[in-house]
Amino acid sequence: MRTTKTLVNRSICCALLSACVFVPNTMAAQSEPEIDKPLDIFVVIGRRLNHELDIASNITTIDHQNIIASGAKDLADLLRGQAGIQVSDSNSGPRFSIRGFTGSQAANNTLVLVDGRRLNRIDISAPDLNAIALNQIERIEVLSGSAGVLYGDQAVGGVINIITKSPQSTQGNLQLLAGSWNHKRANANVSGKITDAWSYYLSGQYDKSDNYREHNANKTGNGLARIEYKDDAQRFFVEASHSDDNRLYAGALTKLEYKENPRQASPKPHLANDYGHTITTVLRSGWRQQLDKIWQTDIELNYTNSGKTGLSFGNPFPISREQTGLYSKFIADFPVKAGKINWIIGSDITVGRANFPVRNRKNTQTMSGVYTQAIVPLNKQLSYTVGGRYASVKDELTDGQIYKNGTDLNADATAVELAFNYQLNQSNRLYLRGETNFRFAKVDEQAYTSPNVHGLKPQTGKSYEAGWNYSGSDHSLKINLYRLDLTDEIVFDPSAQPPRRGGFNGANVNADASRRNGAGINWNWQLFSNVTLGAEYNYIDAKFTEGKNTGKHLSWVAKNNARISSQIDVSDNIQFYLSANFIGKRYLEGDNGNLGKKLPSYTLVNSAINYTLNDWRFTLSGDNLLNKTYVSSGFYSKFGSGFYIGNGRNVNLSVNYQF
Repeated sequence: MRTTKTLVNRSICCALLSACVFVPNTMAAQSEPEIDKPLDIFVVIGRRLNHELDIASNITTIDHQNIIASGAKDLADLLRGQAGIQVSDSNSGPRFSIRGFTGSQAANNTLVLVDGRRLNRIDISAPDLNAIALNQIERIEVLSGSAGVLYGDQAVGGVINIITKSPQSTQGNLQLLAGSWNHKRANANVSGKITDAWSYYLSGQYDKSDNYREHNANKTGNGLARIEYKDDAQRFFVEASHSDDNRLYAGALTKLEYKENPRQASPKPHLANDYGHTITTVLRSGWRQQLDKIWQTDIELNYTNSGKTGLSFGNPFPISREQTGLYSKFIADFPVKAGKINWIIGSDITVGRANFPVRNRKNTQTMSGVYTQAIVPLNKQLSYTVGGRYASVKDELTDGQIYKNGTDLNADATAVELAFNYQLNQSNRLYLRGETNFRFAKVDEQAYTSPNVHGLKPQTGKSYEAGWNYSGSDHSLKINLYRLDLTDEIVFDPSAQPPRRGGFNGANVNADASRRNGAGINWNWQLFSNVTLGAEYNYIDAKFTEGKNTGKHLSWVAKNNARISSQIDVSDNIQFYLSANFIGKRYLEGDNGNLGKKLPSYTLVNSAINYTLNDWRFTLSGDNLLNKTYVSSGFYSKFGSGFYIGNGRNVNLSVNYQF
């Protein structure tokens, strides 16, 4: 621990010194304050204003035009079509994994943000993507790889940041959708100017569907309201959103049951009435101020209240959660002869509470962190990034079965990074990056450990990667190589000794060490002025490197997955999109000994046709056109594994009016 803290202290000092060394050269190159940048300069992963090529990381942006062209009907479908993201869906909502995590661990090792706000919860449940309507989204930024310095906890495999629309002018949008399985949706948004500086944005959606499987219907409604002030030197906003999600649970099938009828609900009587009903309210306020020609401050306060009721395995499982977060940072751009030093200093503090009445369990988790990062140009072509973070967490835990008298658990962790970015010319750049990362145990993970374990240790890791980006007049190419080593990975082990008076077998443990070696290639070709082709391939070799499963593959991680796509502008009014996504063979979740057979690989073919006429757009989309039957989530057991089935062929027609 002392060595690691020394490293982070040195990294912080390096960042400070790097920024300060060039300060005397700044006066000749200072410019007027500027907050809004041109469209090709954007907020990479929500933290700072920068161009994508200035960041020594593997970043993919899904912009508004990509979203429209894909014909995706919701956020989950849009992300499901990205080859670098593997999905686990137990027919109750997807979990997205970047760089080789099992389905149950994906939500804890892939950080999901909305405008920089954490969507991940303090317990192990997955982020609620149903609370975000697709018509609210301006773009999505996907960072593949660790981001422990900037984001700390859970930014292990990658970060997904969803950027919502901001009021710019008076306009509105109305959309109606109808599709397979009695799917119906209506959504609308409107924005406008109150004064030259003040504006508003309103959005709402209602969605219902019977869904592919029996006893799996859902009804979802959400709304958002934002008031914003913006001038040349500052921005202030207040926002409130509310979502109501109600879904029936179909349950897992045996292998024989899903082969007989993949659409059926589990015939087990104790699962017949299972459902979940989640209501979430979010309040946010933020202020950004240009302090002088160099410094800018950014502060955000948010509060989330989420309650869930329902039945699981026939038993009630009410949960209430609330979380308050305060995020502040100072950003500086120091002009120097070689360019600009971009320096950020920040702090985060979150206080979360979770109540599980059935187990008489209450948790309070307080997490805080301080960090700094500097991007320093050495010349017009070469820059380096250095940074560090220190974070601590305190869990105040009471559990009616295990910790009747309550207990306090404390832990801390650090992250450091060093990266180099080399711009060979206007078309080529190379980068090299090393970073450490960490994850703290979730509150319900801490409450279910073996009798001899009093608190799980933080999961720690080391990430190394190198990449090359080429951008020509009609071609673009990205190649990325990486290695991710994890120690004390926090997982649920069904073979571990359960806690005393535990309700089921197994326990949460710090697992043996694991390693993920991978490579990715992404290519886009403007074949003609109206025809674009794309191809992407990702390879992940994820194995245990210590313990009884040394050399075994991690479960639910496909070694190979790929995607090809084509977009054709048939005319000024008609646009056609086609994609095929390949997911390779993988072991069922929990089969860490590789005892069972791998699930077969499969390919999903999706398409969309957009027809635009003045302010109207009509979209006909089809997913899984070949009606492939596949397992979207599954759990291994030597006594009988459980399978959840992915959606069959479905077709949707939507009408969109822009006013």
